[in-house]
Amino acid sequence: MTQFNASVFQNEYLPEGGDVIDAVVTVAAVDGGEAPVQQAAQIVEVIAVDVSGSMNEDGGAKIRAARTATMAAIDALRDGVLFAVIAGNHQAKALYPPTGQLIEANAQTRAEAKDAASRIHGDGGTAIGSWLRGAKALIEGHRDSIAHVILLTDGRNEHEKPWELDAAIADAVGLFECDCRGLGVNWEPDELRKISNALLGTTDIIPRPEDMDAEFRALTEQTMSKQVTNVALRLWTPKGSEIQFVKQVSPNLEDMTDKAQAVDALSRDYPLGSWGDGESRDYHVRIKIPTGAVGDERLAARVMLAVNGQAEPVALVRAIWTSDDALSTRINREVAHYTGQAELADAIHDGLAARQAGDEESATLKLGRAVQIAHEAGNEGTVRLLKKVVDVEDPKTGTVRLKRAVEAADEMALDVRSTRTVRVERKS
Repeated sequence: MTQFNASVFQNEYLPEGGDVIDAVVTVAAVDGGEAPVQQAAQIVEVIAVDVSGSMNEDGGAKIRAARTATMAAIDALRDGVLFAVIAGNHQAKALYPPTGQLIEANAQTRAEAKDAASRIHGDGGTAIGSWLRGAKALIEGHRDSIAHVILLTDGRNEHEKPWELDAAIADAVGLFECDCRGLGVNWEPDELRKISNALLGTTDIIPRPEDMDAEFRALTEQTMSKQVTNVALRLWTPKGSEIQFVKQVSPNLEDMTDKAQAVDALSRDYPLGSWGDGESRDYHVRIKIPTGAVGDERLAARVMLAVNGQAEPVALVRAIWTSDDALSTRINREVAHYTGQAELADAIHDGLAARQAGDEESATLKLGRAVQIAHEAGNEGTVRLLKKVVDVEDPKTGTVRLKRAVEAADEMALDVRSTRTVRVERKS
């Protein structure tokens, strides 16, 4: 049985006149304990794979990889999981089961689904919103389930209006989570990020067709590990206070502020999706509070975790006003670390944009700063990605030179993975 705990890391001391408090909230799902939460009754997995005409390019390597990757995902399904496979082009087609309904995974249905996947062929255009609508039609009768969609495309959403995609995303919010993967370099990162951000998933690049099998299998196995759904971070703040933002800062950066759902006049829920035992995530919360006099102590927020609407208090965010500069200027290491990780993502985004615009001076400055932050944080994965775009002369000072020739896949990988963070090292 799964239960949750949470810890708050902050500097609770504010200077005279100070009115903004920052805290990092760590949420962990653990096995056992005295207060188990309700387990989800069912897991649902839908695989929506691009079968548009462009998947026939590269001598058919992409469509062949789509077949084998879909079969790999099917093999990873546990018995009893409800699943379906959607073939997506300018419309969503029920590849398996052909009835257009979910079916329970077992030896026979997995074999039948793999046989159907082995006959995938590419034709038509790309209308990703229709794929989401197809997934919604399958899942909407199973709202209490842990529902997950793998969405793969190799191109842009060219065969429907932008508002149609936006409407399909809005209709899916709260119904399922969606991990988006782009194959090759002809898809639009912002398009897929819009989907995954709204649907509590991730976006990443699959640079080569031969990388698809492992990625599909890993995504499916991750879903199979989930135990609890409908989890939310609930923040109660006193009258007169304002939550300025809530951001997930580990394992990925994601601004959750606009996802707030009012519970009552003083409480807001921020949906966290589904969880498995052993998962841990960090959230940066910033609250503006009415200022107090030196010596005053005030509760800035009560942190709760809500599962299926039932909330339990887990931690407190406090504010204490002091005239001691040594206390009020002390920077909490968790807050400082994740503030730096957010700056890193911004520096990469701005640097790549400047590079594409031909502004080499700004690109060098921004990407150099990104190298410096990533090096200081020990984010070696991001440093490796940056080294494919710039030549690093001194990581400590952020001294770099732009590479003249950069592979499009390397630049796109740096873009879509810029929000991956390294966790702050906690003192034992």
